[in-house]
Amino acid sequence: MPEFQKILIANRGEIAIRIMRAANEMGKKTVAVFAEEDKLGLHRFKADEAYRIGEGLGPVQAYLSIEEIIRDAKASGGD
Repeated sequence: MPEFQKILIANRGEIAIRIMRAANEMGKKTVAVFAEEDKLGLHRFKADEAYRIGEGLGPVQAYLSIEEIIRDAKASGGD
């Protein structure tokens, strides 16, 4: 099985930053998803790529939008 090169992190805040730090130490690229309310969140800017999710939804529902997260994982080429 080939080793992954890019990971989509479907989380925000401190957890997302910790995952990004570990991925960076491993030489892996990161992709963040963010709700409108998190457009200025640190995890959005620390990631190599970022995609907005949950348009018209609140922040909790946005991060539970599985179809959008999968779509963005595929669009970004995430493993």
